[in-house]
Amino acid sequence: MASFFRKRPIRYPLILFMLLSGVASYLLLSNNLLVGLLFALLVVGVFIYAWIIEKRVYEETERHIETLSYRMKKVGEEALLEMPIGIILINDQHIIEWANPYMTQKLPFDTIIGEELLSISSDFQQLLRQDDSKEMVISLDEHDYKVFYKAEEKLLYFFDITEQVEMESLYYGDRTVIGVLFIDNYDEISQGMDDQTRGQLNSIVTSTVNNWGAKHGIYVKRISSDRFLAVFNESILLEVEKSKFSILDDIRETTSKFGFSLTLSVGVGAGSTSLVELGELAQSSLDLVLGRGGDQVAIKHPNGKVKFYGGKTNPVEKRTRVRARVISHAMRDLIQDSDQVLVMGHKFPDMDAIGSAVGVRKMVEMNKIDGYVVIDFNELDKSVLRLMDEIKEKPDLYKRFISPEEAINKMTEKTLLVVVDTHKPSMVIDEKLLQKAEKVVVIDHHRRGEEFITNTMLVYMEPYASSTSELVTELIEYQPKNEKITMLEATSMLAGIIVDTKSFTLRTGARTFEAASYLRTHGADTILVQRLLKEDLDTYIERSKIVQNVEFFREGIAIAHGDEDTNYSQVLLAQTADILLAMNNVSASFVIGHRSDSSVAISARSLGEVNVQIVMEKLNGGGHLTNAATQLTDITVPEAINQLKLAIMETIEGGNAE
Repeated sequence: MASFFRKRPIRYPLILFMLLSGVASYLLLSNNLLVGLLFALLVVGVFIYAWIIEKRVYEETERHIETLSYRMKKVGEEALLEMPIGIILINDQHIIEWANPYMTQKLPFDTIIGEELLSISSDFQQLLRQDDSKEMVISLDEHDYKVFYKAEEKLLYFFDITEQVEMESLYYGDRTVIGVLFIDNYDEISQGMDDQTRGQLNSIVTSTVNNWGAKHGIYVKRISSDRFLAVFNESILLEVEKSKFSILDDIRETTSKFGFSLTLSVGVGAGSTSLVELGELAQSSLDLVLGRGGDQVAIKHPNGKVKFYGGKTNPVEKRTRVRARVISHAMRDLIQDSDQVLVMGHKFPDMDAIGSAVGVRKMVEMNKIDGYVVIDFNELDKSVLRLMDEIKEKPDLYKRFISPEEAINKMTEKTLLVVVDTHKPSMVIDEKLLQKAEKVVVIDHHRRGEEFITNTMLVYMEPYASSTSELVTELIEYQPKNEKITMLEATSMLAGIIVDTKSFTLRTGARTFEAASYLRTHGADTILVQRLLKEDLDTYIERSKIVQNVEFFREGIAIAHGDEDTNYSQVLLAQTADILLAMNNVSASFVIGHRSDSSVAISARSLGEVNVQIVMEKLNGGGHLTNAATQLTDITVPEAINQLKLAIMETIEGGNAE
């Protein structure tokens, strides 16, 4: 009981009241004996009554408090020992010193006293790492607990939330998922078929998709000749993910048996309760997949997280030039509505980036508008430097090459910025230029990644193309013929095609040869191309030293690296990867080395068995199925090798997530 209550302070006013009453009685007795005597008797009676009442209240309150204290102590002991809340007390070494019976019964141990907490579950490591109080969910012996940790008292409280977790799992697992399935090359395959053959093709595709849907409990409806709508839930989505969307292989293999060779692209929207948002996510995912070349699955959530599956085949080349003509006319309109056009490629531009930039600038000139190529003169490799030496001899052309600083000063609200050979904001020569531009166009031949330049007025991405120079060449064909392509401009674009196709040996289609033929007709000099792409003896020796460090991580996968204290150009690393790929029993090659900007670069090449694009995307890079790269910052070469090996293992053994 509180000491304040035990002192019974109410008695002091009573005593003071008695003293004052005595003084009053004395004064009354002095004036009137009878009145004074009656007053004194009344005062004494009231005082005695108040004293007795105070004593009785005190004793009853004390008995009540003692009874309540006993009950509270008993309830506290019962709560500690019998309530369904686990309590564990640990010492500074995280050894369990005490646990209540509830916790002892829940854990599969005869006794947990003396056991180390981390031996029960390693998940406690994260909880104990914090100095202040913290909570987290931990699974123990098929039960889920919300654990509260009081760091100062070294005390842990366990609340069983198994049913809550199960309910949440059921809720999230039952959320609707919408998928859009698109047959990539249906129009091309079915074009020219008779009705009977087309009907057979439709029957094969529909039955294959329906069988896949029935197997997993998915509602599938064909909504057009080349498109299906799929409705399912997130628990089914997890099941389908475990099979890595076998429908991709089913369609490819089933149709190939009948000589059709169709591929499927799937866009999935998940993670939202809004059907409208799910539909938008599904369509956005499908657009992303088609931008990456098709034959893949993209699963997109509202937070922007995307998972990819598939991507085992090279993108199929289209058979129509309609899209190229439409894009070219749209480009013409955008150019003519601008006061000037700036063309920018990626950092450390290769011959394709420079060649396509020169081609776009030529398109601008054909429309009687001023055009400039933005380059960083300090970030040019030797082959590009040789090209710039040739361009210097053409003053009218050379003055059209400007630095990023000059470009920013020139830019106005009506200036059009064209980005070539990349679609990632982090890869462009100057992000400030991109942020300042009001009108942006992207022309690229790489498979689309999640990072993408936003607020574009026009996007021309064709992953089937060999190079951006090939795309630009096709666009030039539909531009006004006011200006002829010069020999040097045609040679620049041809050099870009030759570099990216490794002299027409990789990713080369009929359209590639048509573009090369068009450039050759307009004076492209193949001898000059060879001279531009020549290498010196020092470069050859450097490349040979890197090849000497090669190791085989897995069968057919070669990894080579440069010296830790040597800087290498991106072109040198790429050339080394090409050389390794040409070796016997090598199906994929990866070359790692430091660059002059203190980053570590990885160049990847493949014959198609390993999707190096997905491997590089796991390391924030990108590219094509057979040709990709990335740059890592604040890392050593050995650390980069370890990250690369982990990415390769995840790609080969697990799902392709971003």
